[in-house]
Amino acid sequence: MTVRPLGVDPSGCFIGGQWRASASGQTLALGDPSTGEVLCQIARGGAEDIDQAVEAATAAMAGDWGTTTAVERGRVLYRIGQLVLEHIDALAELEARDVGKPLKQARADVVALARYMEFYAGAADKIHGSTIPYLDGYTVYTLRQPHGVTGHIVPWNYPMQIIGRSVGAALAMGNAAVLKPAEEACLTALAFAELAHRAGLPAGALNVVPGLGAEAGAALTSHPGVHHISFTGSVGVGKLVQQSAAQNVVPVTLELGGKSPQLVFEDADLDAALPFLVGAGIQNAGQTCSASSRILAQRGIYERVVAEMTTRYRALRVAPAMADLDVGPLISNRQKAIVEGFLNDGDDLEVVAQAALPPDLPAGGAYVAPTLFANVPRDHKLAQDEIFGPVQVIIPFKDEADALAIANGTPYGLVASVWTSDGARQMRLAKALKVGQVFLNNYGAGGGVELPFGGTGLSGHGREKGFEALYGFSSLKTVAALHG
Repeated sequence: MTVRPLGVDPSGCFIGGQWRASASGQTLALGDPSTGEVLCQIARGGAEDIDQAVEAATAAMAGDWGTTTAVERGRVLYRIGQLVLEHIDALAELEARDVGKPLKQARADVVALARYMEFYAGAADKIHGSTIPYLDGYTVYTLRQPHGVTGHIVPWNYPMQIIGRSVGAALAMGNAAVLKPAEEACLTALAFAELAHRAGLPAGALNVVPGLGAEAGAALTSHPGVHHISFTGSVGVGKLVQQSAAQNVVPVTLELGGKSPQLVFEDADLDAALPFLVGAGIQNAGQTCSASSRILAQRGIYERVVAEMTTRYRALRVAPAMADLDVGPLISNRQKAIVEGFLNDGDDLEVVAQAALPPDLPAGGAYVAPTLFANVPRDHKLAQDEIFGPVQVIIPFKDEADALAIANGTPYGLVASVWTSDGARQMRLAKALKVGQVFLNNYGAGGGVELPFGGTGLSGHGREKGFEALYGFSSLKTVAALHG
């Protein structure tokens, strides 16, 4: 199959406003998760390509982009968002084929990307400094200024959304960006670069270098010309990124894994909760950092939670991405093997539901049956480790203190949800849960590009989304004027 994102040859890098082959001339095969077939060839960028991209970004900061006013930066981002929406069908199909997610989920990601552009377009000229009362004869004020060249490494599960919240915020703040998309799914990153160029983003303000993490990614995180790194991905690679950036004393935003719980109390509105209990676990085949992989149910409602979730699991439909049903394939057969390893580790557990895999699924596709475990011990591997597949565990708890102990009892701390009609309990748990986001009687808040997002512990540090992302992509300067 031939894939050309918006007419662009996918085997190129986008550097300095131009498409070019990688310096080595080498390419990588990009697989279709739904079939196992090759979609196309992409560039195998390396250290030389990263050097050229950083050089182009540096030139943009010294030239047209560095002198662009905040209001004009906002106008450029808004035009990008409009072009994204104009190409929603093409982008959604690219994302669905590339990642393997159902088409409706990919379409929602396109809308989210456009919304990020709109939000940061409006926010670009609204990041202000402040004046500080000080000694007599002084006027002291602060400025927020861009870091300069920012490096962005985005994963394969939500390329468009993470480009929006990371690259969008960096550009709004006036940085020039070098983007290294995941080698497993980079087509919409390439399409985004083309749309940004068409929208009038100056040459060098955004550069895209596809390639392997150990080659292009490592070259980006260690490059002395990069002044901030934004990484979303696994805990193991995140540690390597932070170590690499530390050699140049460069700040890093890390958005890593999660083992996010939903706490369901006996007074919860279970009918309202059920779509979230299941949906937040199986969306994108469970390949979501904030996936709700742990359901904590109070004993008085536990059996009903198990029964209701079992019914919903058995009704899930698994199919190739373009069939646009409930659950698609995993990103690759490598990821499939990892998830199957976790399922084997659950041989001693109670499987209460498993969605059926249709017999006509493509043989080479990376399909795993969505699986629900019950009565899982809180310290079991499946209750402690991130699986990154369509697998959920249900854990009973006694009371509020017990629920809190289980919820906080992993090394992760990204997201949690509390289902209860007790307002005081809501407030207590919102404070006590060791996570970056707490949802009360909902999960995910509809995405919420305005809502700061990030974690604690092994889930990383720093915040993306909302105004907090703009603060992270800027440095604070204090100016003290003595005038007598």
